[in-house]
Amino acid sequence: MENDYIISVKKQFAYYKSLGEKTFEQLTDEQLCWQYNPESNSVAMIVNHLSGNMISRWTDIFTTDGEKPNRNREAEFAPSNLTRQTVLATWELGWKCLFDTLDGLTGDDLSKIIYIRNQGHTVMEAINRQLAHYPYHVGQIVFLGKMLCDESWASLSIPRGKSENYNADKFAKEKRKVHFTDEE
Repeated sequence: MENDYIISVKKQFAYYKSLGEKTFEQLTDEQLCWQYNPESNSVAMIVNHLSGNMISRWTDIFTTDGEKPNRNREAEFAPSNLTRQTVLATWELGWKCLFDTLDGLTGDDLSKIIYIRNQGHTVMEAINRQLAHYPYHVGQIVFLGKMLCDESWASLSIPRGKSENYNADKFAKEKRKVHFTDEE
């Protein structure tokens, strides 16, 4: 059962990673750094924050606190004009750290205690915490993408006006086990 959990969360994280990437593909280089106002975040800022969080949380989880002393969270939200290449490399670095750690976990690891800002969590609780945090920010990236692309936005799920056809197609097939990457 524990290994099923690890497989499931890896699929969930991979799904949200793909939503971010499908959004990046639709944005221009300039749009990646666009901010609505000085208090809002650009896609690049959100990517910096996610990557910084992932690297801090998932590096040496059993021997160091998840809030590393060398992390500069405030700098993650500094406006910048990063290149697409830098934004994508930063994105990949964070996700690689997360997936490398998840790949190394066993079912027995899930009940071990790790610390984030000096607060103990089981590994499973820490994973669940980030499984809420990362999709929250990926949703922000998608929302920004939809606003910036306006009518040229290509839907990442069921396009408006297509729900009836989508459901008809699904119900025409045999029942099967649900996979978390299925579109809703």
